[in-house]
Amino acid sequence: MLSEEKNRAITECSEWRAVVVHKTVLSVGQCRPDSAAIAHYFKSHFGAQVLTADLPDEAMSLLKQSPVDLVLINRKLDIDSSDGLRILSLIRSSPKPDLPVMLVSNYAEWQEKAVEMGAVYGFGKAELNKPETRERIAAVLEPA
Repeated sequence: MLSEEKNRAITECSEWRAVVVHKTVLSVGQCRPDSAAIAHYFKSHFGAQVLTADLPDEAMSLLKQSPVDLVLINRKLDIDSSDGLRILSLIRSSPKPDLPVMLVSNYAEWQEKAVEMGAVYGFGKAELNKPETRERIAAVLEPA
């Protein structure tokens, strides 16, 4: 039989776990090494689960099936080099038009184009571990 102190500690721990909310990120169009790096980054820095999709139809299907807090779209999809911004357009005309989306691109002009289309300013793969990238992502995943 558990002592009252141990029982209270277990109850408090269970209540704490019930409050923890994991974020889900959908990463679209990344090559396998970048996909792994992004998944590791989001899991280790934000405790987020990362879903992956290679093509627009797959991404839109996942968005219908799963609650997603942030979508990351590669500027050029790795699998076929198609324009990742097409997915942003599909999301903006979907039942979830306000879903936060970030473009994964090292090119500022493409980031600006994505923002004009309704995305949040994203990041390039080379910027993944920079403090300003973490701040941008935190503004979406950890709003005040």
